Amino acid sequence: MAIAGGVGGEAGTVDDTSAGAWIAAALRPLDEHVVGSLVPPHFPAYARVFHPAARYAGLDDVDVSWTEVAAGNGSVVHPAMEWGSITGAMEFFDEADQSPLWDGAPAMGHLPVTVAARLAEVLARHTTTPGDCWFGVWSGFGFPAADRPALALPGRAMWLVRGPVGLAAANLAPEPAEQSANLWWPADRAWVVATDIDLVTTYVAGSPACVADLLATPGLEVAEVDAGQRTTWDADTLNPPPVDAPE
Repeated sequence: MAIAGGVGGEAGTVDDTSAGAWIAAALRPLDEHVVGSLVPPHFPAYARVFHPAARYAGLDDVDVSWTEVAAGNGSVVHPAMEWGSITGAMEFFDEADQSPLWDGAPAMGHLPVTVAARLAEVLARHTTTPGDCWFGVWSGFGFPAADRPALALPGRAMWLVRGPVGLAAANLAPEPAEQSANLWWPADRAWVVATDIDLVTTYVAGSPACVADLLATPGLEVAEVDAGQRTTWDADTLNPPPVDAPE
């Protein structure tokens, strides 16, 4: 399902962004580059969801976990591992690959549909309002509502769409482009999910039971983290820095 311009039926863009004011007020400054800059830092538990790489198998893409990529490169698997450090080079964020280990890099700023669907299925069990959720898309993309008010977050502005939790797996961009929500949460504020435009992982703030459920879900690669963990490319202190790291 693609959502752009006007939306009807189960979801719709909104003019009143006050539902997200509590998030804007809670976030730490974006330039601190920590988990609490992306999701509110007052939750009792946090999870990091790693976007899989892809291995091309004919017409199909096979998910490749960061754990598998790290093993293939002799790197250490840990909650703060970074893609450039486990692969050895920053160039592997873009076109380059390590075939046959992996062919396509993890999606940046966008949740793969399969991951988003699994994540939404789990999170639906940890809210009393799975049918009433809010979804934010970075206004810099220019869609889905360029003529609507945006929710002002530290360093980011988001246009909001309201709908059921399953909308997390929807394409919010005009086709053929693909873009999932960059921020989403339920009306009861039980959890918050953020996929920053510059990152290849997604962060979830919620209850300990919610995070434990995510950790136990097949098809998701998840690590428990804290609100103070850094989110920058150089946050990995257990693996060597990428050979082409910025100076």
